Formats: sequence, structure tokens, C-alpha cells
Amino acid sequence: MRKIHVIGIGAGDPDQLTLQAVRALRSTDVFFILDKGEVKSDLAQLRREMLRTHLPEGKYRLVEARDPERDRSAGGAAYSPAVGDWRSARADIYEQLIAEELGEDESGAFLVWGDPSLYDSTLGILEEVLERGVVDFEYDVVPGISSVSALVARHRTGLNRVARPVQITTGRRLAEGFPEGVDDVVVMLDAHQTFRQYADQDIDIYWGAYIGTPDEILVSGPIAEAAPRIERLRAEARERKGWIMDTYLLRRNPKDQ
Repeated sequence: MRKIHVIGIGAGDPDQLTLQAVRALRSTDVFFILDKGEVKSDLAQLRREMLRTHLPEGKYRLVEARDPERDRSAGGAAYSPAVGDWRSARADIYEQLIAEELGEDESGAFLVWGDPSLYDSTLGILEEVLERGVVDFEYDVVPGISSVSALVARHRTGLNRVARPVQITTGRRLAEGFPEGVDDVVVMLDAHQTFRQYADQDIDIYWGAYIGTPDEILVSGPIAEAAPRIERLRAEARERKGWIMDTYLLRRNPKDQ
């Protein structure tokens, strides 16, 4: 039976690789990496560096494939179908890689940025591949340090306050309104800096980009004061690198409850 490891590799800092992740790396014969193109080539390069650091040369194979493009112009009712089409296109690639590049008695691995359970498609895609019945395998999941955990650690704060809940959501959802009954909201996948629409409220923001890497940027403070700086730094960083990954925590002060 083929075996697949889905390994969380942390938010960017190579030191965030857990001992469990290292053990999984060392039991893997083939590593699958999806190439996102030249703009994001440093993401693939970091994965290669992790392998070189923890594994003897010649003890594993590296197989790369081009990541399919997702229709990012789709909005509203078209958004979910567009994501579904993209995931199915990825499932086609996963299925081919496993069938053609992984022997019946070998183990393969996908190295997942952050944690596989948080806004990542790998587990759902593997389930889709299994449901098709073309190739059979078993898989396990190694948790990783998420960008959310890394963000609050770098800002030396917690996710929630005493006896209060915390919610993790997306920029798309935040644009529909601040979640009810929650004062601490973590926002991921926000390409439009949605926090700006709350600049007139008493809310603090803890923002970070490229967390755990040499390019890390951190900003915190009331949204009204921090937003202009975040906008400037974000634009400069995106122009310099061609891409950006950022996450932030919004903390509403009690008087606005």
C-alpha cells in the first residue's frame, strides 16, 4: 500500500519544523512539490532547503509539477465553483503524481505551508483522489505551526481574552461585517486590506507578513493609526517580491461591544 504524509512545515521559519515532521521527512521516499511559477519560486526553494538540511543527499526523490491557475476574478456565487474547479484540477495532478511516481511500497509527502488543517486544500484533494478509485493509498497528517500561531507569538499576545471566544475568518467574510459576539478576529486570505473599513472603530490590529522569514514585517496599533503604514509597507513588499502572504488579528476594545 502506498503511504502519503501530509506534513505541516510551519509559517516560514525553518526552525518551526517539529520533531514529528522531521521523522516523517526521514521516512519519505518521494516529495511532491507544486511549482507556483517564478514569482513564488522562493516558496519552493524553502521546501528544498528544509529537505537538504534534514535529509542525506540521494536518500529521496523530488518530483515537481506546475500548480494549476485558479480563476481569481470569480466573485459572488461564482467563487465556490471556481475554487471547486481549481481543486479538481489539482486532484488530477495529485492522482497522476501518486500513480506514476510512487511505487506500491513507497511513501510520498506533500509539504504544506503552516498547518494542513487551516485554510489548506491538500486533505480535501487527497480525499477526492481516493474517491475516484483510480489509485489507492493511505495517508497521515503531521500538524505544523500555523501563521496564526506564529503571528501572535511574534506580537507577544494571545488569540483571545479571558472567557472570550476568537474567530478565524477570511477577508471576504470580514467585508460582510464584523462577526457578531466576537471581539477577537483573525483574518487570513485578505488581498484587499479589508481592515480599513473598520478604521473608525476602536479596534487594534496585529498584522504580519512573511512571518518567520528574513522578509518578515510586523505592525500593530489602533487601525486608524496603523492602516496607512500597513498599506505602504504591503505595497512596497509586494512590488519587491511579486507576492505577499499576510495575516492579522483584530481586537475590538470593550466599549464597542
